[in-house]
Amino acid sequence: MGMGANIVLGAIADDFTGATDLANNLVRGGMRCLQVIGVPQQEVDLTDIDAVVVALKSRSCPVVEAVADSQSALEWLRQKGARQLFFKYCSTFDSTDKGNIGPVADALLEALDARQTVMVPAFPINGRTVYQGHLFVGDRLLNDSGMQHHPLNPMQDADLVRVLSRQTAHLVGLANRAVLAKGAEATRAHLTMLADQGVRHVICDSLDEQDLEILAEATVAMPLVTGGSGLGQALPAQYRAQGWLDMISEPGRLSPATGGALVLSGSCSRATLAQVADFLAKYPDGGFALDPLSLAEGEQQQTQALAFARQRLSEQAPVLIYASADPIKVTAAQQALGAARAGQLVEEALSQLSVTLVNEGVGRLLVAGGETSGAVVSALGITTLRIGEQIDPGVPWTQTPMAGREAPLSLALKSGNFGSVDFFTRAFEVLV
Repeated sequence: MGMGANIVLGAIADDFTGATDLANNLVRGGMRCLQVIGVPQQEVDLTDIDAVVVALKSRSCPVVEAVADSQSALEWLRQKGARQLFFKYCSTFDSTDKGNIGPVADALLEALDARQTVMVPAFPINGRTVYQGHLFVGDRLLNDSGMQHHPLNPMQDADLVRVLSRQTAHLVGLANRAVLAKGAEATRAHLTMLADQGVRHVICDSLDEQDLEILAEATVAMPLVTGGSGLGQALPAQYRAQGWLDMISEPGRLSPATGGALVLSGSCSRATLAQVADFLAKYPDGGFALDPLSLAEGEQQQTQALAFARQRLSEQAPVLIYASADPIKVTAAQQALGAARAGQLVEEALSQLSVTLVNEGVGRLLVAGGETSGAVVSALGITTLRIGEQIDPGVPWTQTPMAGREAPLSLALKSGNFGSVDFFTRAFEVLV
């Protein structure tokens, strides 16, 4: 076991922001949670930690790579003594006919010598539900929700039994709402009956939080469960019922936050654009816009952005550096530079600014955008995140130790579409 290890749940997430989403729900359920970036290569202090989430980039990579990375994460978590394993994927079941959900689940089951797992992608509070094995996004079937046009994982079939059957050679079954309505014991009996028939993967209906609570009770003894972050919020109560987990009064308690406050935004989602507009309405002189076309001409604009941020920080004034722009501007930049090059310029600029300004004393950093978050975390050399209290659904404050400074860095990493319109200002108000 690792330093101080007493791990109840070990989770393997197939992307970075999905890992944070699950970790956030585990804290809300009453677990003290640490997120690690990839499989740790050095000893990790797990003192006072109940759950660890390993964040991988395995959602859309080649199947062989996804399986290998997941197996490595599983081995590390087993070495830490995790009682139950959780394979976390997107609540819209993002995958293709080749994988990666089915092959990864098969590999984890084989490594654990387990004969069955459940598939629980539903996250009812965010509008993801499953009925008769069909996934809904709000009131639309998955294949009519916009996800059918996803560039990497187009979801053109809402029948998850059918979708998963194309990804695995093993039998796929269903635990429908009628079974769940009979309670946890009946659900457990149904799963056992399917297992006796050789059914290895069971898609589970879930329409509300009560369904997730029944599934958590029915599956708490399984070596491996899989799904979205909704199930993660229901599991801690079952761990307490088993006597595995104490009642923790403040599972998301972090050290006092110190240092300057900075917002970096690279997302161009509709929600983030509204958050940028709200910030600029409150602080008309508080924002500096980065333009990929200007960044491509040299270092001048980045130098100007750095000077702007330094001035605002010296005045203890709110500061936002953003490359978020409306679709017309984004399209123009992509046509001139290529989509990959335009994105790379923005990520490099924002990540370099984060390194310089954190080294100069920024202690509270909010980053908007999944790709930007990944670039900033990588540039700062962050390997672990202690999960704090939720700001908005799916977005908690986190803290990470930084070499050469006594106080940790407080960090909020926001997916583009997450957060209320006043997120860029309110996030700092709730951080103590």
